[in-house]
Amino acid sequence: MQESKLDISLEHLKSPWKISPEETLETLSVNVNKGLNQNEIKARRTKFGSNKIEKKEKKSALEILVKQLKSIIIILLIVASVISFIFGELIEGIAISAVIVINTLIGFFTELKAARSMEALYELTKIKTRVLREGNIVEIPADDVVVGDIIVIDSGDLVPADLRILESSKLQSNESSLTGESVPVNKQEIVIENEEIPLAERKNMLYKGTAITRGTGKGIVIAVGEETELGKISTLVQEAGEGETPLTQRLQKLGRNLFWVTLVIAAVVGISGIIQNKDIFLMIESALALAIATVPEGLPVVATISLARGMWRMAEKNALINRLSSVETLGSTNIICTDKTGTLTENRMTVIRLYINEKVVNITGKGFDLEGNYLINDEEVKPNKIKSLQKIIITCQLCNNASIKEMEENSEKKFIGEPLEVALLVMGLKAGIKRKELLKKYPEVREESFDPKINRMATVNEYNDKFLVSVKGAPESVLNVCNSYWSEEGLKSLNKEIENDFLEKNKIFAKKGLRIIAAARKETENKDIEVYSNLEFLGLVALLDPARKEVKPAIEICKNAGINIIMITGDQAPTAQYIGKELGLTTSESSEAMNGNIIKAYEDLSEGELEDIKRSRIFARVEPEQKLNLIDIYQKDGSVVAMTGDGVNDAPALRKANIGVAMGKRGTQVAQEAADMILEDDNFETITSAVKEGRIITDNIKKFVIYLLSCNISEILLVLFGSLLGLPLPILPLQILFLNVVTDIFPAFALTAGEGTSDIMKQSPRDPDKPIITNNHWLTIGIYGFSLSFTVLGTFSIALFILNINETRAITISFLTLAFVQLWHVLNMRNYGSKLLKNEVITNKYIWGAIILSAAIIVIATYVPGISFVLKTVNPQIDGWSLIILMSLIPLIIGQIWKSFGNEISIF
Repeated sequence: MQESKLDISLEHLKSPWKISPEETLETLSVNVNKGLNQNEIKARRTKFGSNKIEKKEKKSALEILVKQLKSIIIILLIVASVISFIFGELIEGIAISAVIVINTLIGFFTELKAARSMEALYELTKIKTRVLREGNIVEIPADDVVVGDIIVIDSGDLVPADLRILESSKLQSNESSLTGESVPVNKQEIVIENEEIPLAERKNMLYKGTAITRGTGKGIVIAVGEETELGKISTLVQEAGEGETPLTQRLQKLGRNLFWVTLVIAAVVGISGIIQNKDIFLMIESALALAIATVPEGLPVVATISLARGMWRMAEKNALINRLSSVETLGSTNIICTDKTGTLTENRMTVIRLYINEKVVNITGKGFDLEGNYLINDEEVKPNKIKSLQKIIITCQLCNNASIKEMEENSEKKFIGEPLEVALLVMGLKAGIKRKELLKKYPEVREESFDPKINRMATVNEYNDKFLVSVKGAPESVLNVCNSYWSEEGLKSLNKEIENDFLEKNKIFAKKGLRIIAAARKETENKDIEVYSNLEFLGLVALLDPARKEVKPAIEICKNAGINIIMITGDQAPTAQYIGKELGLTTSESSEAMNGNIIKAYEDLSEGELEDIKRSRIFARVEPEQKLNLIDIYQKDGSVVAMTGDGVNDAPALRKANIGVAMGKRGTQVAQEAADMILEDDNFETITSAVKEGRIITDNIKKFVIYLLSCNISEILLVLFGSLLGLPLPILPLQILFLNVVTDIFPAFALTAGEGTSDIMKQSPRDPDKPIITNNHWLTIGIYGFSLSFTVLGTFSIALFILNINETRAITISFLTLAFVQLWHVLNMRNYGSKLLKNEVITNKYIWGAIILSAAIIVIATYVPGISFVLKTVNPQIDGWSLIILMSLIPLIIGQIWKSFGNEISIF
């Protein structure tokens, strides 16, 4: 098609529901079997625009820079700089201005890095869609869709643009994002004559951002981007995860409160100095310096960096975090509700057994290995020689949506579809029966998609002027709609005795950990007949889905970490119980799986029922609504719940859970959108790793806050007691500002990069209602602050009164002692009882890098002309350095003894 043919006017499609699918295709000049080619795609994107809705733009570098200048700390620094210039102190005015620039740049680059890191991570979870182009179905980013594209839709998809439905099978969509109506709407390709029909009643349309909750179909794109209904009202369905986390908010509040406390102390210092006839300018500047330098304004920024870094570390371990606040919540998780199939098991199923004609048929071969034999009583049989065996194999091929793709580069086969259905295809290939060839003989004319409420699906295929109905599903569900069964003698009436025999065999298979489905069929003259009635039962299909090897150790780790693992499955109880026991979820023989129908709404349960549910570790035949009830029960009991899910119907439970965990491989787009975390490998072990990372990050932030606050308080106390004792100022304002930039930044950042302790997953989960810094931590901070400040004050007094060092050199010695005291103090942030030379701080290479860098800067500031002139430092000389090194080690030695042999202070 040439670009000149794009004389298409969307005016004809103002009411697309009024015209037929054929007219829509003709209007948009699209071949229904081929879709668009590259030239057409380019031309249509140029003419009709892209499929992006304008959303809140990412923070620009300029916005982040301006935000730094609005800080109250920066404003105070500016005031101090102005006062310096007013008093004629040009050097100090320039120096403070330099600190403003440095402080602003540090805040700017750290926040910019955090913002860009999160934006880059969110790009990993963008929606994709399947589209027909140049005769092939390909998967592309939803943003690349153009007007005229034919979209292939399936249950669990998010609709990428506004579509006119061309084909549908049991199609339903949730349009609550547009209409507010949460009940799914039935969709079909009919023509609607009413031009003024409301959006909620347009049964033949699908709209961008809505979710396909059931069925399959195809649709043609009639509007993209800003022209979609979603674009017109400028509402985005996807949550961007923006906004400050609860942790960041708490730290900001802490910073504000400390600021006002420090302001009072600074006023006391300033007034007391003036009363003692000290230089007015020096005391005003000292008071301002205290107010500025001792408030940990960097707390929220460093916390955000730490959380963002944690997101990337988790991404490297196959856990994509959608929301920043989820990182801290992970550290408090004490219940993980997990699916069985694919999360605890390999999701690589193999049909190993059939039950037909009252006989067990064993099938050899594992996984997707195409080599295998059919055996009855250990003797090989040919499926084409046994009519009922051939029928059940054919039924499982026809009632199937999986497919096989031959790979050109290595002649291998690639299986596409649900693992259970792929296993059924492999079963057919072992018998020499190929689905692709069957469909030529039995073309499909209708499909009843799998319905989780009845646990069945069906297809209708044309054959010799008749129609063949093929059904598969849960054994009890399929048996309920059968009135006959196939035996060695042929078709017989199904009675209660035979039905019980099948159900009993089903239980025997399930107790061995096998997943069981049943198959049935019937022939009919009418393709529109009710498919779920008067069926011929064919038999049982038993599949092996072994537990993942790495899951059992991961569950043991969770147990040691105080986390309860709850298995929730749609499978039957005996199968779930077998897998649960194999993985160590339960150890008692009498610990049975609880049926999902027990899980009612919280208010409808008796106290005894609630206790039974809380004690149970395995729930079988659980429906989506029951997952919501279970989460509610746990949350009302005070638990922090992580819930896994992959289907459309799991989305409400994923949203309700404290941490919703969607599957990356088999999860639907709707589930992934609703989740806080996506497992790229669908592996339970990844959840354990994410929880561990969440705990490490929370612990690192606690260490960083304690370190920073204790250093800041030591500065306050040093100036306060120096002034109250009538001593010269032990440290000058610019020196305080200098240390604030050096010792408050590099070691603090280094602490947030810690790898955590080896016993982090042997500790109990953190109480989410408990603050990061408890009253006991505040006491520890106070002790540290006094220890550091009195050490420096003692050093200053020794220099002045014992060694008779002049005031300028004594202040330099005091400044350097405080600098090194704070640097060594970072080593006191190790855990109580940890080894002296092998702990989480000592082994952190960034800590040593920060110490070396900071020490080098401090030495440069002491000796390099210009900088030393501004900071008013002089050579401390040998006796001075001896005093500095000796005294600065005292708080470190005391701290190390305390950490090695003492315990955390706990008096509150």
